[in-house]
Amino acid sequence: MSPDESRKPASSRPPRQHAAPPVRYVVSELLMGGSEAILEHDGSEYHLRITANGRLILTK
Repeated sequence: MSPDESRKPASSRPPRQHAAPPVRYVVSELLMGGSEAILEHDGSEYHLRITANGRLILTK
């Protein structure tokens, strides 16, 4: 095995494309002063809420 071959990635996946940076939301703005939002994804509803301890929970 040549030195160049030892540096090749083991997988046969194509090189990763540069993805767009993730979208950033401020939760307080997303919830518009409330404590829960309903998110729709692939025909299902998900509930994002802030708990009494200030944590986020996402449930289906």
